[in-house]
Amino acid sequence: MKLILDLDTGIDDAFALAYALASPEVELIGVTGTYGNVTVADGVRNTLALLELFGRPDVPVYPGPQREDFEVAEISAFIHGANGLGEVELPAPATGPAGSAVELLIDAVHTHPDLVIVPTGPSTTIAAALDDDHFAEHARIVMMGGALTVPGNVRPWAEANVWQDPEATNEVFRRARHVTMIGLDVTLKTLLTRTETAQWRALGTPGGTMLADAADHYIGAYATTSPHLGGCGLHDPLAVAVAVDPSLVECLALPMQVDVAGETRGRTIGDLSRQGPLVNVAVGVDVAKFLGEFMTRLTRLAANT
Repeated sequence: MKLILDLDTGIDDAFALAYALASPEVELIGVTGTYGNVTVADGVRNTLALLELFGRPDVPVYPGPQREDFEVAEISAFIHGANGLGEVELPAPATGPAGSAVELLIDAVHTHPDLVIVPTGPSTTIAAALDDDHFAEHARIVMMGGALTVPGNVRPWAEANVWQDPEATNEVFRRARHVTMIGLDVTLKTLLTRTETAQWRALGTPGGTMLADAADHYIGAYATTSPHLGGCGLHDPLAVAVAVDPSLVECLALPMQVDVAGETRGRTIGDLSRQGPLVNVAVGVDVAKFLGEFMTRLTRLAANT
């Protein structure tokens, strides 16, 4: 299968990228950059540096649009570090960004019928591509975002990716025909602990050390913000894993909408009265199978880089 990732490259985005690179089923034809954990420019730089670390500088990275009023939230800088990678310092990438993210997405959907797009930040770039009718009709999207049956993580009703551009996510729900939502309902059931990160550190490789250092920072932040969890949520890599193997999750097919005004702005909710495409909303996940695949794939990648 061909894959495009749309990343705001913080720590769990780095894990998502690593999962895609470590998956023999996947041909990663490009990465687009959005904002959220960091700015578009910082996220693109992080992605390019990670691709070089993991031996894939051939994968092009395309900057997407950034909202002019965007500022990195204090909580994002705390969770992901000021540089987005838990203060892990990587060499400056030797390659630079490619062209337009929106043009890439539209052209790729026209060209590759087996393409899956995995957005792991705000839906701004994806919504812009929806102006192309073929993209809206045929794009297969597995997005990390939203919360249907559980509270949000930036407001009691709102998940961070949706909260940062609820209008864009609402457009994706309203216009895209093939969407799977991987939200907090399932991602907060998939937790990484220092037991797993010790396996990466023991490899003694640059890739293993980078993953371990970034993950330990992430786990430490979760110990402050969500001590009851006992680890960090694997939000973004779960979305990539579901793109590879949809059987990892159980879904409800619902017409979804996002509240874009009022007290509940950013809430993702099923609206059975609304006509339009159905969204496959993940409400159950095979935690053991996913965590097994996650550790096997990332450890194999890290051992060789």
